[in-house]
Amino acid sequence: MEIEIPENDFVEQIQVNGKKLCMLRDKGKLYVVQNTCPHAGGILSGGWCKNGYLVCPIHRWEYSLENGRGAEGQGDYIHIYPTEQRKDGTYVGLKEGWLSSLFKKG
Repeated sequence: MEIEIPENDFVEQIQVNGKKLCMLRDKGKLYVVQNTCPHAGGILSGGWCKNGYLVCPIHRWEYSLENGRGAEGQGDYIHIYPTEQRKDGTYVGLKEGWLSSLFKKG
């Protein structure tokens, strides 16, 4: 799938292999994280970045872009997917469940 990735800071929803994710650039660094807030199900791609945290638009819970941990006192986290930009495109590392690997066509 070919998507245009802005050079400036942004937060938006993308879809990779049928999975909705949140792609963002904060202070020049590109991240891909889960798109659903673990607190109340808010859509993180509707949020914004503040001081190295992604902020959920519903209740303004914050998640570290470096390790995914919620702000102090939240006790939750978001998944950050490994992301690599290469000459031929941007790659996002997704885990595949063991059950789906059993039904893979070879």
